[in-house]
Amino acid sequence: MHMQVLDFIVRTNEALNDQNHLLKVAPADGVTLPEMFPGQFVQILVDQSSHVFLRRPISINFVDPEKNEIWLLIQKVGEGSQKICSVHVGGIINLIFPLGNSFTLPEKKGKFLLVGGGVGTAPLLFLGKKMKDNDLDPEFLLGGRSGKDILQRTDFERYGTLYCTTEDGSMGEKGFVTHHSVLNEKKYDFIYACGPKPMMVTVAGYARDHGVGCEVSLENLMACGFGACLCCVEKTVRGNICTCTEGPVFNITELFW
Repeated sequence: MHMQVLDFIVRTNEALNDQNHLLKVAPADGVTLPEMFPGQFVQILVDQSSHVFLRRPISINFVDPEKNEIWLLIQKVGEGSQKICSVHVGGIINLIFPLGNSFTLPEKKGKFLLVGGGVGTAPLLFLGKKMKDNDLDPEFLLGGRSGKDILQRTDFERYGTLYCTTEDGSMGEKGFVTHHSVLNEKKYDFIYACGPKPMMVTVAGYARDHGVGCEVSLENLMACGFGACLCCVEKTVRGNICTCTEGPVFNITELFW
């Protein structure tokens, strides 16, 4: 799959809470989007900034082929992401896309759990949609500090059963996703995870202890997106490799966790 560099028009820019925005964007020249897969990401140019020189890597949250749109879930953590979140409807952002590999879709029916923490839930919505399209029934386990941090709940519920945890107990079970009772009550055939590294390490440990296959999407710093800068190198059983080109999705059997 060849990556492209295109200008996109921002069709909607919705503040989901005080830290996260959902941008829905479409190619400015009307070109039809290529096929994309859950787990892939884009690199966004931060325009009109004298301090931010590198593009920002953002997971593909969802692709709507009927509207020819990509959804991007963006957390405001620095000047770059804040500038992206401030682009008005009708404004232009420039993307390099699609980048990286993708989650492995199951080939047969089973019980599948998609675990996300914070903005790490982003690629799991698209994954859940693809699974549902393949007549599979995913379950989602999402965590956040409070109820306002459980993002896109209605969207997730379209594609499968949703479980939640919050640190303050304001939604779902109190605690971290790795403490949710569903992990003790059900046996899964495969687990997918994306979020803070400590969460993913714990999920990987659970999967190993229970003999369950597991893939994780790493959030290493990816400055260039095509393996030139070496910022995102991860130590694996195959040696030190670039997360942006060989990942961001890895089977946990490849990682030293």
